[in-house]
Amino acid sequence: MLQFILKRLGLAILVAFTVSFISFSLLFLSGDPAAALAGETASGEDIEAIRTLYGFDRPMLVQYGDWLFAALRGDFGESYYFKLPVAGLIAERLSVTMTLGVCGIAFALITAVPLGVAAAMRPNSLVDRIALFMSVAGQALPSFWFGLILIVVFAIKLRWLPPSGTATWQHFIMPTIVLGYYAMPAIMRLTRAGMLEVLSSDYIRTARAKGSSELRVMFRHALRNAIIPVVSLAAVQMGFMLGGSIVVESIFALHGAGFLAWESISRNDLPTVQALILIFSMFYIVFTFLADVLNAWLDPRMRSS
Repeated sequence: MLQFILKRLGLAILVAFTVSFISFSLLFLSGDPAAALAGETASGEDIEAIRTLYGFDRPMLVQYGDWLFAALRGDFGESYYFKLPVAGLIAERLSVTMTLGVCGIAFALITAVPLGVAAAMRPNSLVDRIALFMSVAGQALPSFWFGLILIVVFAIKLRWLPPSGTATWQHFIMPTIVLGYYAMPAIMRLTRAGMLEVLSSDYIRTARAKGSSELRVMFRHALRNAIIPVVSLAAVQMGFMLGGSIVVESIFALHGAGFLAWESISRNDLPTVQALILIFSMFYIVFTFLADVLNAWLDPRMRSS
């Protein structure tokens, strides 16, 4: 068990360093950052002055090394646009993104798990077909289009919910639905498949033969075992959702880390973009690592090794 955790931890650290280097390289390979900062009307002297001021004239590996060592200390530099420390700027916005991510995964679990259980209890029934339809629609439906539809219906037509902002908890309802709906199909399908497999097991037939009620069999025996891989999947989906909140926050004007990423990209704010790419990647890496550890801990064979 300890050897498995150490191996996964080493792999996670290697992936984190690889992602940081690739993201740093792509931002510089996409164009001359000094020219982008100077603007279209800048002269060659102005561009060279900016290149020298920000150290863009140094080799890229040297720039990456300086940036990485500073980032490990929590120093991501100063924002070119906001003129503020990047670390403080992201910390101020991150609470909105974390709130949205937690609410989104909670909505996905509360909705998808009961639907998956109901579909497994009655295969090929109307409930099963509804769950299958929602699963397919969730994969095919673009989040930006779904968000715009919710705004038109519930904010503009019915006026039940505010269309944007973070002032009250009502502002998070539509973004939570849009973000959570992204994770629902995978959780629903895995719950249904796990329940169907568990329900065909010998110990389920034994529990029924002993006279246990159907609800007790479903929730005490079947769901208890089928939910294990769902918890691991939810941890991975949480990382995906936090990284994918850029679109949702942009649609609903939630001033979180995702909206900050959109602002920074549109304004060529390289230090902020680099830091956000690293942080969003770390979300996914950390939650994937936790899912692997949880799977290993829940597996009796791994715990005994």
